Amino acid sequence: MAEQNADVPHIADAPQEWPVTATAMPFRGAKTSIRTDDVRMPDGTTARRDYQVHPGSVAVVALDERERVLVLSQYRHPVRRKLWEIPAGLLDVPGENPLHAAQRELYEEAHVKAEDWRVLVDVYTTPGGCDEAVRIFLARQISTADRPRFEVTGEEAEMEQARVPLPQLVRAVLGGELNNNSLAVGTLALTAALAGEGLDALRPADAPWPARPFED
Repeated sequence: MAEQNADVPHIADAPQEWPVTATAMPFRGAKTSIRTDDVRMPDGTTARRDYQVHPGSVAVVALDERERVLVLSQYRHPVRRKLWEIPAGLLDVPGENPLHAAQRELYEEAHVKAEDWRVLVDVYTTPGGCDEAVRIFLARQISTADRPRFEVTGEEAEMEQARVPLPQLVRAVLGGELNNNSLAVGTLALTAALAGEGLDALRPADAPWPARPFED
């Protein structure tokens, strides 16, 4: 890892929890819910915070031997758009190892497997209004999955698939043509890793994830 400049302070997110004096769950959905907390502020006042409770997600930047990224096009009803995305999905099983979930999503959505896995980046999507945490993996040495193709339904049945050179994706993200969160963060993080210490310096696939602790 690069040496830290002595003139620049080291910064890192830190756990902290302000007291909750009351809580309610006005809406419970099949995958996510809405929670209302009354939070005691440092000045002694109480503020009400409404936010979405989310199980967490994984996403995969799958890079082929020609340094192209595998992307999928899927209709997203809340934004009324068909978005190009990277394979991704929910952490449906509490305590599930995120690597196993990512491998499952890559197979189910793209019918692809990978031999080399690294953690690319961890993010909170919208921490002001949702507790969703996403772990984005880098998958290399990809090939067609051995198992039969997974049968998809709903929006996933209409997905298109493409493999696009990384620089082309980055230009489209910066140009406002691609807006999916995980695709944007993943491709920009991959570009930064390539320009920095290289892909082998990325964290191992089983690196701890404090936002969503998991079993081995």
